[in-house]
Amino acid sequence: MLWVDKYRPNTLDRLDYHNEISTQLKTLASTGSLPHMLFYGPSGAGKKTRIMALLRAIFGPSVQKIKMEHRTFKTPTNATVEISMMGSNYHTELNPADVGNKDCFVVQEVIKEIAQFRSLDNSGQKKFKVVILSEVDRLSKQAQAALRRTMEKYTANCRLILCCQRLSKVIDPVRSRCLCVRVGLPKVPEICQVLTSVCKKEGLKISDAFSRRIADASGRNLRRAILMLEACKVQNYPFKDDQEIQITDWEAYTIGVANDIIKEQSPARLLSVRGKLYELLTNCIPADVILKTLTNELLKKCDDNLKIQVCHWAAFYEHRLQTGQKEIFHLEAFVAKFMQLYKKWLITLYG
Repeated sequence: MLWVDKYRPNTLDRLDYHNEISTQLKTLASTGSLPHMLFYGPSGAGKKTRIMALLRAIFGPSVQKIKMEHRTFKTPTNATVEISMMGSNYHTELNPADVGNKDCFVVQEVIKEIAQFRSLDNSGQKKFKVVILSEVDRLSKQAQAALRRTMEKYTANCRLILCCQRLSKVIDPVRSRCLCVRVGLPKVPEICQVLTSVCKKEGLKISDAFSRRIADASGRNLRRAILMLEACKVQNYPFKDDQEIQITDWEAYTIGVANDIIKEQSPARLLSVRGKLYELLTNCIPADVILKTLTNELLKKCDDNLKIQVCHWAAFYEHRLQTGQKEIFHLEAFVAKFMQLYKKWLITLYG
């Protein structure tokens, strides 16, 4: 088992940071009831961990007896929709955005089906079941509108816990019906404390300097930091302060794409880069993550004047990614725009 799963806190008392949120969730759990909730914040901040700890506080340890289920639904147009769900007797977790433009149907039908059956609670005190919906900011506006109607209709037997990164992408009617909880990224010292604790449980020794390097390299993403720590342990132990920190394969691949763009700006190179970007997308790397990583690497090769223009166009195409359909078009358009700007800058600089 990976360390990130092995040492994941399963109760509110064991959470290492954001103590004020833990206190509020404990108070909420003590009432035995639950409103619709919306957890939002960056990836790796601990949203899912806090959601599961809250459910354990309400329903008990049985909520962690997870089972996987693959469901198939028929739409009114006889189209087949397949979706994977996981959960316990008390909750169900799914990601409606995985089914693309069928997300509206999934939101309505799945929640309707779950709401027909009450939670299996021997004490008879919990008369509701919980549905966790991930990445609701990726849902279409139609699906979010359907979600709002569903929330109102099945409140008696069903509570929704929504999870997303961008609150601004969730429509106001959905937000207004939820208790919103922001889970921010942990601070670098807090990540260092968690890394030290993990090493102690594994019987390892780690210096403050090396743990800080990992925390900085992870971008304050705790999940990523623990994965980096485990990768470094496999690579070399005892740890050295100047030891190389392993990055993921897709990040190394994206850095290579950025280097290809810097080396040559031509239609042939653009076609080559397009193929590599498409490969990243087919390996389930989100387009916005690719754009952000690619932009950060390209900015390292630019001077201050060019950086302003690159940031402007990166923001422009990130907005296009959110409103458009074909992600590869917008990524390729950004690369083409950067090539134009960079080549123009080189001509101005060297003649």
